[in-house]
Order: sequence, then C-alpha cells, then structure tokens
Amino acid sequence: MAINLQKGQRETIDAPKFTIGLGWDTNSSSTGSAFDLDASIFILGDNKKILSEAHFIFYNNLKSPDGGVEHTGDNLTGDGDGDDEQIKIDLSKVDPRTTEICVVVTIHDAENRRQNFGQVRNSFIRIFDATTTANILKYELEEDFSIETAVEFGRIYKREDKWKFEAIGAGMKGGLADYLNKYN
Repeated sequence: MAINLQKGQRETIDAPKFTIGLGWDTNSSSTGSAFDLDASIFILGDNKKILSEAHFIFYNNLKSPDGGVEHTGDNLTGDGDGDDEQIKIDLSKVDPRTTEICVVVTIHDAENRRQNFGQVRNSFIRIFDATTTANILKYELEEDFSIETAVEFGRIYKREDKWKFEAIGAGMKGGLADYLNKYN
C-alpha cells in the first residue's frame, strides 16, 4: 500500500531498486501549442552540487556513468493515464559520493509557447519497487503554479545510511538552465 505524502513530508525508501514515475495532464487549448514536459535528475554530492556533467540526467543524457540512474526517455505529449516519464534507480550502483538525487520537471520552450504549470493538472510523482512493482509512495502536486515553468517535485537523499524521499513541490519561474545554475 503506497503512502500518500503531503508537501514537506519525508519517507524512507526500503527498496534498493525502484522506479520514479512522473505524470501530468495538460490543457493545450489554453495556448494552442502542445505541452512538452521534461523530467530531469540532478545527482548531487555533499556540497549540493552535481557530481559531474554526466550526473545530470535528462532526455539527451539518459544514463548516469555508474548505471545507477536511467531515464527511460522523453514523452513529448503527456497523453494518457499513468506515468508520462520514468527514471529507474539502482542504489547499489549509484556513485558512493551521491548524497542527494533531485527530481525536476520543466516545460520545454515555456516562454515562447506562453505556458506554465498553472495549465498543468493532476501532476504527481510516485516511487515503486522495481522488483515487485508495488507502490512505495506517491506525492500529488496540489498547488496552482500560475507563473512557474519548472517544479522540483522531490528529492531522494541519504541520511545515516538510509535513503529517504522528501516531497518538495517548489516551483520556479525559469527553465532547466536555472536549475543547472543552482546545482553547478
């Protein structure tokens, strides 16, 4: 049985291999342009910075050098039910310097298309056991991000040799470049 988290809540992840599923629905009629939301992963060390350029996982770099984090590919439309994008995590392979894995979703070309997360509904992040496919936890974004074009859904972090997930739900007006600046 999955635990439904609220913003700021934390939960231990007791599965060495799990998948992060991200989903959303969009209202393309509001801008006339299709939405393309992109999930990105920032693998950070003690200094809260990306371990290397290769530890920034997104649609043009689908796998971390250690093989511990793998993005399954870009969904260009978000159509249909369930997960729109997935990231597979194998904690036994993750670089030992890793202390945090941040999950961010951005709207591709949001400024030119005049799009924001206020036009996105039913956004969620869930984590499920890769072996049993049982849901471990789920966090549904409930805020109305009317000007934000990027949202940090959550982070997986290591404390006292245990991995935990924290539901963040923090929006940012800006794009992927802003998160790269933050974590570089």
